[in-house]
Amino acid sequence: MPSAMFDNVAIVGATGAVGREFIRLIEERGLRAKRFTLLASTRSMGTTVDVNGHPHEVRDLADASFEGIDIAFFSAGGGRSREFAPKAAAAGAVVIDNSSAFRMDPTVPLVVPEINPDDARNHQGIIANPNCSTIIMAVPVFPLHRVNRLRRIVVSTYQAASGAGLSAMQELEEQSRDVLAGKPPKPRAFPFPIAFNLFSHNSTIGDHGYNEEEIKMVRETRKIFHEPELAVTATCIRVPVMRAHSESINLTFADPMTPEAVREILSDAPGVRVVDERRPQHFPMPIEADGADDILVGRIRQDISQPDGCGIDLFVAGDQLRKGAALNGIQIAELLAKA
Repeated sequence: MPSAMFDNVAIVGATGAVGREFIRLIEERGLRAKRFTLLASTRSMGTTVDVNGHPHEVRDLADASFEGIDIAFFSAGGGRSREFAPKAAAAGAVVIDNSSAFRMDPTVPLVVPEINPDDARNHQGIIANPNCSTIIMAVPVFPLHRVNRLRRIVVSTYQAASGAGLSAMQELEEQSRDVLAGKPPKPRAFPFPIAFNLFSHNSTIGDHGYNEEEIKMVRETRKIFHEPELAVTATCIRVPVMRAHSESINLTFADPMTPEAVREILSDAPGVRVVDERRPQHFPMPIEADGADDILVGRIRQDISQPDGCGIDLFVAGDQLRKGAALNGIQIAELLAKA
């Protein structure tokens, strides 16, 4: 199991869904520090959280000093990242930010360790973690792109409640109970009922008709792949799943690509597990991706609408809180520890 050692590690947003996953993965992967500093909003101040078997009191982010912090994992929303991440970096910390605040900043590397690890070493104090949907797509798609250059990606997502935070996960559970009891569901975290329903991702829609989540997938994929002209289009949907996202991906390559070649490439790709059993129809499912580090990939088949043989269809599933968020951040820290 990979391990890393730092003097002082801060977790900003320590009581949220991703913050809790950061703590769980710190313990699982043996990331050690002489001191852990847990920070959150005022309403979480004074909460006690165990890290590596030792209790730590959560402090108010607004009053925090980042002096002496080596690594600061930020997962408290874009507004807090924009306000506090530059302060942390100025104090000497390396910020690994899970929000969208700095992802498209040309001076900030946007890193998926299986794809562009060298970018992480060229930081100026802040490293951005990509959007969860982007990561879950990019990890299995990039190894194929490296072998046979991609011309186009068409992706449709089926995104779990966890992407909207702990309150949204609780809402899915509560609404499911209410519906089964014959009571009307009451949306709070989401604009519409999530139990036994699905709806377009609830981020702002621009004049072009794409919502923010879809545009993130387009722009972030291009940046991570170092392919500014790559054709990418996305449709992002919320579904009543607790915490693992799934995605249907259609790929167009420069040259013909067979399903057999795809399986061979992905069988050796880091962070990927092929689940593609046609006879029992065992393919990626969010229930099996939940809690897993790897992205599950299956439904690998030739796109029959592309007669030149350059099209491939995939279906993937990945844990949004792990590889889609906290695990990717921990892996970035592990890269820095080796540098």
